[in-house]
Amino acid sequence: MDVSPILEPLNEAQREAVSAPPEPVLVLAGAGSGKTRVLVHRAAWLMQVENISPMGLIAVTFTNKAAWEMRARIEALLGLPTAQMWVGTFHGLAHRILRRHAAEADLDPQFQIIDAEDQLRLVRRVLKAMNLDESRYAPREVCWFINAQKDDGKRPAHVDTNGDENRSRFVQIYSAYEEACAQSALVDFGELLLRAHELWRDNTDLLEHYRRRFSHLLVDEFQDTNTIQYGWLRLLAGSTAVPFVVGDDDQSIYAWRGAQVGNLQRFTKDFPNHLLIKLERNYRSTPTILKAANAVIGHNTSRLGKNLWTEGADGEPIRLYSAFNERDESQFVVNRIRDWVAQGNRRDEAAVLYRSNAQSRVFEEAFLNAGIPYRVYGGLRFFDRAEIKDALAYLRLVFNRADDSSFERVINTPLRGIGARTMDIVRARARDDKTPLWHAAADLVASGDGLARRAASAVIGFIRLIDTMARAVEGLPLHEQVDHVVQNSGLIEHFKREGSEKSEARVENLEELVSAARGFDPETDEEDELPPLAAFLAHAALESGEAQGEAWEDCVQLMTLHSAKGLEFPLVFICGMEDGLFPHQRSAGSPEGIEEERRLCYVGMTRAMKQLYISHAEQRRLHGVDNYAVPSRFIGEIPSELIEEIRPHLQIRRPVAVSRPRVRPSAPSSGMRLGQRVRHTKFGEGLILNHEGQGAHARVQVNFERAGTKWLVLAYANLEEL
Repeated sequence: MDVSPILEPLNEAQREAVSAPPEPVLVLAGAGSGKTRVLVHRAAWLMQVENISPMGLIAVTFTNKAAWEMRARIEALLGLPTAQMWVGTFHGLAHRILRRHAAEADLDPQFQIIDAEDQLRLVRRVLKAMNLDESRYAPREVCWFINAQKDDGKRPAHVDTNGDENRSRFVQIYSAYEEACAQSALVDFGELLLRAHELWRDNTDLLEHYRRRFSHLLVDEFQDTNTIQYGWLRLLAGSTAVPFVVGDDDQSIYAWRGAQVGNLQRFTKDFPNHLLIKLERNYRSTPTILKAANAVIGHNTSRLGKNLWTEGADGEPIRLYSAFNERDESQFVVNRIRDWVAQGNRRDEAAVLYRSNAQSRVFEEAFLNAGIPYRVYGGLRFFDRAEIKDALAYLRLVFNRADDSSFERVINTPLRGIGARTMDIVRARARDDKTPLWHAAADLVASGDGLARRAASAVIGFIRLIDTMARAVEGLPLHEQVDHVVQNSGLIEHFKREGSEKSEARVENLEELVSAARGFDPETDEEDELPPLAAFLAHAALESGEAQGEAWEDCVQLMTLHSAKGLEFPLVFICGMEDGLFPHQRSAGSPEGIEEERRLCYVGMTRAMKQLYISHAEQRRLHGVDNYAVPSRFIGEIPSELIEEIRPHLQIRRPVAVSRPRVRPSAPSSGMRLGQRVRHTKFGEGLILNHEGQGAHARVQVNFERAGTKWLVLAYANLEEL
């Protein structure tokens, strides 16, 4: 048989994996090493050479897109249809099995799958039926708890409460939720896998049938499997099936979703006679980038170990930029992308990666100001995020009680017991009296007519909250107004209670809103100047209205490091490389947490194909406060010979008023130098942070002690040197 079409396109390690004998195989596939190709060619090899029927293969992926791509590539390689092959996601395959065996799984044959929002609504109904306060048992936190237990394969009876009263209550809610699902024949995503696992575990004959049917298991992204997914695969494999799993412990970055990087180690113990093959040749990045990534990930101790390499010239060094602050950092990125485009490259070949979603705001502002189209990959622009819109609605209502849209958005956010019926009554009164909703609500509670006692009490509480916040912020600086409203609206506490990774990101975004207010510089005529809060709200509305680029447009890609996994770009910036930000402060307390952050850094570095920039700021405004940071420990793990510092590292001292970086010789043509203190007639004293341009067009960026950071044209600024 001619096997050249299957083996010829492969390198030596890939051929070894694809043509391995029919025994358990663990393929450690490094970033950019062609893991999908290996899976596709392995399936073709099994069918063509080992004479395995397509019906005897099951291939498991993590996304429908990956499943579709695998099926299409197998068909193209063999020239045969693959309809008989079971190729799909864990949830898709579990659903297929449960539909076939609903009775054995104790399910209604017409069961329906509910998504995350449907699950949330059901949990709220359960809480209401149990007379539990949603302010204490946040519905999203309950969903997270239930899903986490299912991911670990635990029913309510199996959850250890350790005598904790609060945890016991959550278990009771979990139990009531299961009853509600059973009554309505509903199945959530976690239930699909748990029920399919239980189906095989409790039905020996059925399990044996599927073990005979599927003699070979192909699994993609094995490092991302959780407890129940591994248990499902292990049960199916038994002692007869042949698993072929492909994964990379160095790219396991989803512990917060339940992924167990330890499953790779479990595989080696459960299948002691397995064959271990390492795919170390990278087809994406330059040797320099790979050496740097290898050096960083090499500091992780709990890994199986591999070393990425590639052929060809070393390529450009990794460039390290030590910024004064986050605005200097974003401006540097803008300037480098301008240079990139000027050299004939496309904007969508450049990606800006960051650890926290909240970091996107400063970059969005910089790209908007520079007229460079951009797209926030896999997410919303900063001012379009739901939690930011909630906070802005509170601020608008504090400023203007007649803002009906803001009133409707936040009167029951967070939940305070004001339902649809109450709002219908308020709207009806507003229509009848031709008044804003705020006044209609106030009249209703004052008159005591129309609202039930509990609803009236909740409305009174909301009105008092807004009035109290309005009095408290009067006369405060803008950022303190925003901070007070964000903290006292209940939004921060609400999201913290949820306890999930997504809710933590929402809290960070709300805190970033305070930083946005602190750095806000209204561009208005003095005669027409708005109050600071009104100007800030107008600015937020205008920025929200600025649509980001479409997926098909040539625009710069902004994304979190987690979102970047699986992608590649010729030009990559990893920004905010500071201890406390990356690695994140949440992970600093445990060796496991630091190792996962280091894996995230490795993923980010290996997204870069040609050029990689790393940046950190000596001063960064977070949560409305200027913080002095130290460079990320991961920067120190990159060999110095691979790094080119774009400008000398500046040491910052911490005086009371403002930081003073070491003065550097480079300067605008006026003779003023970076780090020099100056005085402006309107803005007062400040420090020169940056400069650009020459002659009449030269401008400087000055951090004023009272007015914040501003760009000024030297020809008109009349700055006095101090």
